[in-house]
Amino acid sequence: LEPPRRVDPRKNTIMKLIQLVRPIASLIPEVEKPTQRVNFREKILWTACSLLLFMVCSNLPLFGIQMAKTSDPFYLMRVILASNRGTLMELGVSPLVTTGMVLQLLQGSKILEVNLDDKEERVLFTAAQKLVGLLVTLVEATAYVMSGMYGDVSAIGTGNAILIVAQLFFAGLMLLMLDE
Repeated sequence: LEPPRRVDPRKNTIMKLIQLVRPIASLIPEVEKPTQRVNFREKILWTACSLLLFMVCSNLPLFGIQMAKTSDPFYLMRVILASNRGTLMELGVSPLVTTGMVLQLLQGSKILEVNLDDKEERVLFTAAQKLVGLLVTLVEATAYVMSGMYGDVSAIGTGNAILIVAQLFFAGLMLLMLDE
């Protein structure tokens, strides 16, 4: 007879956390991996299209905002975050960078134990990154609006505030897809 295996309760709990993503994973949009090898010319074409779309969004102003007459508090950070004030790319890549750093820090410190060699766990971890990225985008967009970055909420109205958050959220979703 074999002695009973000791099960680490912490590992079980952590696995349950990553398993919570499973029902939501099918709802998160994703870009399909190519079924055949993509040649270099096609890669360059897709990269150029992605860059063009990003540049267009960086110059497309948000609808419903009041441009502030004050200086931009994030002026020096905008280069690092690839963002542009008052446009769809207001948040830039900050939700993606924040999500990636936090989840990789949790994984590296063994707070979140994920075996990336296991295909199923890797898929769940990727879905968790996307989900957390969307949540961070929503929180950042709401924080920008509520902080008065686009004018006092009472001045721009609740409808406009919700519209601005929605615009920033969908721009973040698009950026998440471009990142894939």
